[in-house]
Amino acid sequence: MCGIVAYIGHRQAYPVIVKGLKRLEYRGYDSAGIALVNHGLKLYKKKGKVANLEESTLGQDLEGHIGIGHTRWATHGEPSDRNAHPHRSANGKLAMIHNGIIENYASLKQELIKKGYQFHSDTDTEVLLYFIEDIQKNNSSTLEEALRIALKRVVGAYVIVLIDEDNPDTLIAARKGSPLVIGIGKGEHFLASDASPIIEYTKEVVYVNDYEIAIIKADELILKNLGNERQTPFIQKLDLELAAIEKGGYDHFMLKEIFEQPHTIYDCLRGRLDAAQGTITMSGIQNNMELIKNANRILIIACGTSWHAGLVAEYVIEELCRIPVEVEYASEFRYRNPIIHKGDMIIAISQSGETADTLVAIERAKEQGAVILGIVNVVGSSISRISHAGAYTHAGPEIGVASTKAFTAQLTVLTMVALMIAKERNTISHDRYIHLLNELNEVPEKVKHALENADHIKAVALKYKDVSDALFLGRGYNFPIALEGALKLKEISYIHAEGYPAAEMKHGPIALVDESLPVVFVATKDTYHQKIISNIQEIKARKGKVIAVITEGDETITEMADDVLPIPEADELIAPIISTIPLQLLSYYIGVARGFDVDKPRNLAKSVTVE
Repeated sequence: MCGIVAYIGHRQAYPVIVKGLKRLEYRGYDSAGIALVNHGLKLYKKKGKVANLEESTLGQDLEGHIGIGHTRWATHGEPSDRNAHPHRSANGKLAMIHNGIIENYASLKQELIKKGYQFHSDTDTEVLLYFIEDIQKNNSSTLEEALRIALKRVVGAYVIVLIDEDNPDTLIAARKGSPLVIGIGKGEHFLASDASPIIEYTKEVVYVNDYEIAIIKADELILKNLGNERQTPFIQKLDLELAAIEKGGYDHFMLKEIFEQPHTIYDCLRGRLDAAQGTITMSGIQNNMELIKNANRILIIACGTSWHAGLVAEYVIEELCRIPVEVEYASEFRYRNPIIHKGDMIIAISQSGETADTLVAIERAKEQGAVILGIVNVVGSSISRISHAGAYTHAGPEIGVASTKAFTAQLTVLTMVALMIAKERNTISHDRYIHLLNELNEVPEKVKHALENADHIKAVALKYKDVSDALFLGRGYNFPIALEGALKLKEISYIHAEGYPAAEMKHGPIALVDESLPVVFVATKDTYHQKIISNIQEIKARKGKVIAVITEGDETITEMADDVLPIPEADELIAPIISTIPLQLLSYYIGVARGFDVDKPRNLAKSVTVE
């Protein structure tokens, strides 16, 4: 959510920043802006897309080798030109961009109003900027010193970047709770919310830590903590190619990412799973196995699609490892008073590794003695750094806001983790263990085969594109996949959809069934197959339309359903990774048929770094 780009160096800053903001459009936003310093401070901002900003700057003075840019997702104040970032200080000399939320902004604002400051926006960002300016003015301090003092009073999350027309050779940035990466070039530096705006210029980056301030010149990077102590920047090499963040001939990033899944799941397994040798190698798990395998309880903490991955993991871990598992919404977990025992294991799942609710939840659990295991996609992210152990999903950049390949990669990693624990605990037979390794090893090819039905799924989607509601049902391992299918349809097509365990249908949702309601069953062959056939019959008896994800060759459900979406046969524990594929495609094609921007659904942000 929100996007930050800044530049200082020998290039013209404006084109670098605008291109970077376009790279960050996937994060979700409602306005954009840019500030440049060149014989004074120039500021341009506009409600709407980056293209609107570009149009508004035609004919303007855009010269300058230092600048900051921002895409805003509204929190305080409606989307508008005046609430867009950057904001300008009262004296007109400073400009600032900000991701996050300042929780005590109201009290700070009252203090500043009493001092005579007049505000021109509804944002907490402008309050923080004026607060920094006021400290600088009244303490005759440098901007760096004023920022340090201000941040000791601030409550909340932030990444901020400041420029000062009186110091046109310096950017100042700070971070707490939101991501910030600095790219290091030859005589130039790039700042961004993630690596996507940086990759075409340099692969050397520094991930800024919480409570650090960065003082950046074209040829110098200084990191300090809030105690004014110098920190040594840890320079990392980006394992990312420019092609990974481009569409590559697909109409949308979402479609590209759906079709990348045979490759991304293979990358997730590569170097880890050796079916021939009967081994799984994940050093982050192995090095902490004594703590993990002896956990009395596992708590899985996540949000959104990652929460659905956690629900699948609950079934898998309890089945294979015989350890009790609870799955929690991070946003609820962080605000109640959960019972955490020393030695409990927390599995935190997050695509970005920056999800604010999940981050705060695991920080509190860690303080109470829990072992934290992070499952994230983004290398160097906050959750990966705070965790005791973990595993990267290796799904690569996911630009589409609605998660697809990150979800299947999460399921793959979680299944491998469960198998490793089960083997160590001797809760799985050798034959079952080898069977599941072979089943997991075959998933990339089976997903590839499932994707071959895309044209058929598109035809089914066109039949149902104008419905107003949909119901998704599944049992056992497939119940969370039904939830995920419903979420995808909501996100992409704005059709109201709900997911339920199929047996719960009779406890309320069946009242919705009529001839206009499509009911999507995740009905692959498993332990519950006969039961779900009965549920389908109940829907058909009430004239509901049935769409069923089935195992290839299932003639029984084929004869009953209005439409079937077949997938290759797989063990019921592994099948959810494959059965989600047709639901992703169904949602995608319905969203496109309804004329919506499926890569950037309204009101949604990719990385939710505020609560």
